[in-house]
This record gives sequence, structure tokens and C-alpha cells, in this order.
Amino acid sequence: MARIPLVLGAYSARSIIANAQRAVNLYPEKNPPDSPVPFTHYPAPGLELLATPSPAGAARCLYYANSGDLYYVAGNTVYWVDTSWGLNVVGTIGTSGGMCYMADNGTTAVLIDGSASGYEINLSTRTMTTINPVDNAPDPAAGTYAFYGATRIDALDGYLLLNRPQTRDFYSTYLNDIVFDSLYFGNKNGYSDKLVTLIVCMRQIWLIGERTTEIWYNEGAADFPFARMPGPFIQHGCVAPYSVAQMDGSVYWLSQDQNGQAILVRGQGYQVKQASNRALETEWASYETVADAEAFAFQQNGHSFYQINFPTAGKSWRYDGIIGDPDASWHEVVYIDNNGREGRHRAAVAAFAYGRNVAGDYQNGKLYEISSDVYTDNGQPMVWRRGFPHMVDDGNRIIYTQFIADIQAGSAEGFPVSDPPVIWLRWSDTRGRTWGTPIRQSWGATGEYYTMVTWNRLGMARDRVFELYGTIPGKFGLNGAFVDFQKAAT
Repeated sequence: MARIPLVLGAYSARSIIANAQRAVNLYPEKNPPDSPVPFTHYPAPGLELLATPSPAGAARCLYYANSGDLYYVAGNTVYWVDTSWGLNVVGTIGTSGGMCYMADNGTTAVLIDGSASGYEINLSTRTMTTINPVDNAPDPAAGTYAFYGATRIDALDGYLLLNRPQTRDFYSTYLNDIVFDSLYFGNKNGYSDKLVTLIVCMRQIWLIGERTTEIWYNEGAADFPFARMPGPFIQHGCVAPYSVAQMDGSVYWLSQDQNGQAILVRGQGYQVKQASNRALETEWASYETVADAEAFAFQQNGHSFYQINFPTAGKSWRYDGIIGDPDASWHEVVYIDNNGREGRHRAAVAAFAYGRNVAGDYQNGKLYEISSDVYTDNGQPMVWRRGFPHMVDDGNRIIYTQFIADIQAGSAEGFPVSDPPVIWLRWSDTRGRTWGTPIRQSWGATGEYYTMVTWNRLGMARDRVFELYGTIPGKFGLNGAFVDFQKAAT
């Protein structure tokens, strides 16, 4: 009997005869060298409801301030979230859609919403005021226009940094003071493309343009403290400004350059490497647009996940930075509605606060905990799916006598012996193009650890692709499968 391990993540190639493996709500974890297989696959964490905003509104920002408070923007309402998950209204803003970002200098936070407006939040009193560009200029009487809004805001060494939309400029506050000086700005000058967004990573400012990126640092000059880093210059810009996120000392974004777009890249140090694979890039190229992509990062069970959502396409994908291999690191994150339809994941924004991974719903603004001890999406069943590699024998016909899922059984949560959960097996003898009728098998109720999830007498094929799927019933791991087969008589 042959062992079939699962060594890749989601990988459905441009031609299905190369690879047709889906990995839905299931991610790989690398095992130590003495394990039976190199990877075990675990269910994606579920969502548990923490709070519901009223009125409902799309989640736009979650920010854990240096004061130890969590702030949340849903629709046009800004909330302070207390440790009991109470939503306390701080104020309202002038827009109700699109991503928002916050940053603070230890005493005051600034919120931007992509418009020309901005908002200050006093972290001591939790009160919010609108930023008036004239009042925040060094010389209000001169009418100096110094605040321009931003796509993104970040902090470095007590300064708050913002990009000036539709220009090559970025600007900052004074040190530890929310003052916007019309002469306090820098210019992305390595190439003539506009500045799309910025992010701070490892105390360096990444200025990401439409086609190129350059890195700045705090030089400490009196007139404007920031200067361009000599030498580093990156030939990758950004097609989706809200796809930028920092994780484990690296910057991730959906790139664009003079030659094309929709490759996810990872910048670390002064180098940029490809984080997506050919299969995903082909998938993304089929979407109507990728410019609306939104991303966030979170950590769970030692894994660092970068999640990218495509709102128009209704798709969500996760990259595991711990594995770091573009071919093995990806899985789909899928929400199943009441009609069984697949859609994007519910989480649009996330933050770690009060000891929990917190996420906001892209549609109704509900706050959730992202937890590996939860096996539903706010009560909605989570379906996992895992494809296997092609099974071929130099074009010979193979008779499949037995398929055994190498899966942890007997760990279903709350299923009695009289009604154990089930797992389904289906297969394709057309190299992944069409599929036969799925066959179900018992998973084993709680405590039935010796259950062998087995299917017998599975027919004959020259090229077969197997796929397992089911509802996540509780803790489990999937190593792959054992397959018993023999060559058919010629």
C-alpha cells in the first residue's frame, strides 16, 4: 500500500493536467524530520462572535493603540472597544466605505479614511476631533494648508507619516506633536511614478509607488528629519494600495511594474522576493479587478498569516510566512452561506488586542475572535477541501482497490456515537476536469480513535485525482492517504 503525502498548498495550475489541488480552509504545518510525513494539514481557525455594532456597517479599521485600547471603525462610526467587548462610540467620520488606518505617538492617534479629512483621538480622554488644516499649521493666520488627507498613516520615532494622495509626496507631523507644517514633507524621487502608499517596517519607511519603491529613514535633519536610503531601489510598485501589510519584519503587497501586475511580493531588508506562485497569479489574472484587494496579517499557533481579500471577485487567500515557500504556503479561506455557495472570508480587518486575535466583518461590522478552538464561522459550518496530486503509471491503467484517509479520527466535538460526522471522497478520471459522485464515510465520533476512514473498490483509471472534503467537526490533522492499487491486465 502506497503512502500519498500532501506536500503543497493550494495549487490548481493553468493546465489541470499539471496539478489540480485545492486546499480550502486547510493549511499545512511543517513537521520535524522524524515525522511520518513532511507536512500535516490543519483546519483554518473559525470565528466566534464578540460584539455587534449598531448601526451595522462594514468593518474598515481595527487598531490597538499604544495606550492599551482597541479602536474600531465600522461604517462611519468610530468605537473604543473595552475589555468586555463593549462598543463605545467615540464619534463619526465623513465617509462610510473604504479602508481606514490609524497611528499614534503615545498620546494622540490620527485616523484617516482616504478622503481629505482626518481625525485626532486623545488617547487619555478617548475623545475625537476633526483635524482642521489651518488650525494645525504653524502659522494659522497665514492660512497655510498643511493637512492633505492620506491613503495610509504610520508611525516612526514619534512622528506620524502620511502619503499625499495623487502626488509623489509624503508628509509628517512634528515630533510627538500633531502639527502639520506645509514645509514638512518629502518627495519620492527615484522614479516619476506617483506614491500609492507607505508603510514603516524595521524603523524604515517604504514608499511604494505605482511602479517602483524606495526606502527612507530618520536622518534627524532639522528642516525635515527623513532622507532617502542611499542605494536600495525596488522595481516593483503597487496595484492595490490596501494590499500592503507588515508581517514578521517583511512588507507584503500586490505588485505592479512596467511589465505587468498581480504578483504578490515580499520585501525584507532591501530585497524583494515573489511570494505568490504561478497558479495563484493565473487565478488572480482572471478576476475582473485586483485593484480593490485588501489585506491584513495575524498570528495563530506559531503561524504568521497574510490574508488577502478580493471584494469584487469574492475570494480570499492566506499565505503562511513561517513556511515561506510560495508553492506550499497558500490556502483558500472560504465562507459557506446557507445555500452552500462559496464566498470570501468574513474578516476584512484584524488586530491583536486583549490577548485575542480580533477581526471585523466586511459586510455587517460584527467583531469576531479568530480562534483555532472554534470550528464554525460564527455558527456557520466551515467546509474543508483537499485535493491530491495526479496518480499515474506511465499511461498504464490502474485498478484502485482501497483508499484510506490518513486523518485524525475520534476528535469530533459534540457528535455522539449514534450520529458521527462524515467525510466525503470524490475523484476525477478526466485529469481534474469532471468529477464523479462523492462517496461518504464515517469519520468516527468522539473517542473512536481507531476509526480507519476507508473506501474500497474504486474502479480503474490511467490518470486519477482524488479529493477529500467535509465539515470541520473539531480538532483534526490530515497527513494524506494510503492507496492500494494494482496494474490492470493489458
